[in-house]
Amino acid sequence: MTALASAEELPLLDVKNLRVSFHTAEGRLRAVDGVSFSVRAGRVLCIVGESGSGKSVTAQAILRLVDAAGAQVAGQALYRGRDLLQLSETEMEGLRGDRISLVFQNPMTGLNPAFPVGEQVAEGLRLHQGLGRRAARARAIELLAQVGIPHPESRCDDYPHQFSGGMRQRILIAGAIACEPDVLIADEPTTALDVSVQAQILKLLKSLQQELENALVLITHDLGVVAAIADDVMVMYAGRVVEQAPTEILFDKPLHPYTLGLLSAYNDGGQGFEPIPGQPPVPIDLPPGCAFRDRCSRATDACAAEAPALRAVATAHVVACHLVVGAAQ
Repeated sequence: MTALASAEELPLLDVKNLRVSFHTAEGRLRAVDGVSFSVRAGRVLCIVGESGSGKSVTAQAILRLVDAAGAQVAGQALYRGRDLLQLSETEMEGLRGDRISLVFQNPMTGLNPAFPVGEQVAEGLRLHQGLGRRAARARAIELLAQVGIPHPESRCDDYPHQFSGGMRQRILIAGAIACEPDVLIADEPTTALDVSVQAQILKLLKSLQQELENALVLITHDLGVVAAIADDVMVMYAGRVVEQAPTEILFDKPLHPYTLGLLSAYNDGGQGFEPIPGQPPVPIDLPPGCAFRDRCSRATDACAAEAPALRAVATAHVVACHLVVGAAQ
């Protein structure tokens, strides 16, 4: 990158060696262990992995929402060069919901049942943009219409329980995009929805991302979602990144055995596919070696001796596996 490179070429969000651990009765749980990634304006990054892989904790740490007792967060999360992890809480509150927003996984817990949805969408506009109550309400109605809420003028005074799950998710998205953030993080936004509604929400997120030209980080366990929306994919396992590549490369030339297993299930549609055996390990005092080795049919002695580091095997394609280093040179 030269000094003349335009600002658009720089990542809006650049996460470096992010680590999140929690103290438990059983030992130190390393929920996120050395995760690095970046995302530029106009790009969609999907973070993929099974439950417990560290995806959601990664998002929470970036936004400084990890508040469990005994939690330790280290590394860097650079937004336009400013390290979010080093900002004061006042500075962070000025960015969170304004320049960086989060769409929560559960629309019922993401919305306050005691307040009309229009007030909740308008809250960020009043806080971050200084709009008065009347102007904020008018803009909230526009946002509800933008995300497909019918009759928004009247429905903005309704409460969350008066909407379907899909409509509640749309309302959460309206609130998240209200201030036109540079970075939007969506944490499993379609998990609780039926298939037809999932497709509508994904189409909405993609169209809004293109309209705002922001960076979208989408957390999911569903490779169908990845295929529909992602420019780049990061696969996580036991708190670590095991593979990362542009979407077309990852789907055409997956290299990590875990990625291969996930894609085999997706490509097979679940018909006749033998799932990956075993369960992911709980990342507490893990022994040396690759965390996936006990579920991998190709594991060797080297896999038990040392955890593989992420290495580039092609342009924009990195993988952490002893068996594939140099395979795509």
